[in-house]
Amino acid sequence: MRVNPASEIFDIPKFYYFQSKNIFTGSKDNFFQYKIIPTDVLTIQIWHGKLCSMKAKIEIEQTFSMTQEGFDEMIKWLENLYQSESDVK
Repeated sequence: MRVNPASEIFDIPKFYYFQSKNIFTGSKDNFFQYKIIPTDVLTIQIWHGKLCSMKAKIEIEQTFSMTQEGFDEMIKWLENLYQSESDVK
């Protein structure tokens, strides 16, 4: 786990990582996969299973503004989505 990740649940780097246009892919519990793609906006893709994003069917795609506030909103949205799915499991 990264020191001081941006999320309490996920090992996501801080906003400055994405300001440099770095893509980040991660997973949680071997079923919840995500990919954050920074362009003019932050796009986050969600899928389930063990396939990589190139082979998987992207189930959810959401965009957020490319600002610290948009990044914080994205993290909160991702954590809430994961927790709601974990409660159902």
